[in-house]
Amino acid sequence: MHKIYVVGSINMDLIINTDVVPEAGMTVTGYGFMTNPGGKGANQAVAVSKCGGAARMVGAVGNAFGDQLRDTLRGYGVDTSNVCQYDEVSSGIAVITVNGGENRIILDSGANGLVSTQMAEKALADAECGDWLIVQLEIPVETVLEALRIARSKNMHTVLNPAPACALPDEIWQLADYFIPNQTETCFYTGIYPDTAEKAQQAAEILLAKGVGKVIITMGSQGALAVSESQTVAAEACRVEAIDTTAAGDTFVGALVTRLSEGTNIREAMTFANKAAAITVTRRGAQQAIPTRKEIE
Repeated sequence: MHKIYVVGSINMDLIINTDVVPEAGMTVTGYGFMTNPGGKGANQAVAVSKCGGAARMVGAVGNAFGDQLRDTLRGYGVDTSNVCQYDEVSSGIAVITVNGGENRIILDSGANGLVSTQMAEKALADAECGDWLIVQLEIPVETVLEALRIARSKNMHTVLNPAPACALPDEIWQLADYFIPNQTETCFYTGIYPDTAEKAQQAAEILLAKGVGKVIITMGSQGALAVSESQTVAAEACRVEAIDTTAAGDTFVGALVTRLSEGTNIREAMTFANKAAAITVTRRGAQQAIPTRKEIE
């Protein structure tokens, strides 16, 4: 089994539902408050593990919720030997309001800002040809870049989920075998909001021209579109009633990479990942909402 390294963020999510999104100076009543371990990196590692992959988390936690976050990852079967703890800062915190099934998120990076290039070097020292690397953008970009460089030098498969979207150094594009943005992130990098298959194709071609190997654009209820120089593959979304979209994209990425690491073709891997994400949005929370492989199948 190929190892799947996830270099990224680990957060504690503080979640509350509201029927009214408050404006400046306004106080509203919420309900259903909960704390839930999250962070894009940790969510993706949990998705990998729940889907049957060998997940190795590379990241950092702080003085608030640190032990709980690491223990939760271990409980889901994620290798946490490369998760560091820093007592001088908080763990990453995500304050999430959920309104009508859609979420709004405010992040404090905390210990995630201390995930260093040295940590990536140490963690990837035992990586082998054919292993996989997943990175996002809730940790320093220089660490993301170095992790991708190391992975490329070892002939690993590389996956960049550009969330949250930010300016990227030119070198990063050539180091990403798979570039997986959602609609908002696609628009940030291309100026095209992919609300149709035609627009998604146009945006993907712009991203391919930057040097990435394959683009997979996730479009929520419209499914996903994978585009490379040789083919375009569409996968329809499953029709469900969304309760909470937190971690849906992370579930898609983790599930997709797990199946690809097993040698599954892109169409089957995307179909599997869409099913996983569809189940996630019918549940509240982040990691606890991610389904197991048995549930997906």
